[in-house]
Amino acid sequence: MNPSETSADEEREHSRAVITIRNAEILVAITLGVVSLITIWSNYQLGAGWSSYGPDAGYFPLRLGVVILLASIVVLVHAIRDNDQTAFLEIAQARLVAVILLPLIVFVFAIAYLGIYVASVIFIAAFMLFLGKFPWWKAASVSIIMMLVFFFVFEIQFKVPLPKGPIENWLGF
Repeated sequence: MNPSETSADEEREHSRAVITIRNAEILVAITLGVVSLITIWSNYQLGAGWSSYGPDAGYFPLRLGVVILLASIVVLVHAIRDNDQTAFLEIAQARLVAVILLPLIVFVFAIAYLGIYVASVIFIAAFMLFLGKFPWWKAASVSIIMMLVFFFVFEIQFKVPLPKGPIENWLGF
């Protein structure tokens, strides 16, 4: 790389941290620890011993839960000991994530009310319009054609019913 060129990381302005590396590691360690404790407990109740037929149903999952619990304890100890206050996620980065994550959450909930095809048409068209800056007619045509192809492949060819909404029901599907 030429010294006069700068990388994208160097050009990016740093903003205030939403979460530090230390806090992110602690959060992940605690989350994994809780999940592993639930795994250990549920598989202990299921039967985690050795029977005359071999291992019980919870034998291997319980041991895997113990390994994950030990690993999460190690991560927690290192996070507290190292005390790395470097930014893990900055406000500018969180905004970029939110631009994708929030519409995706709305899309998932919209599937229950509109069906997967109508929700997908809206989702794809909105992304093309607002993020891709495509003209409305391209966004509409691409999203509609894609969902018609998906409908044909899944519903007609493979006979796999996907969640439908009021429009599909109105059309008789």
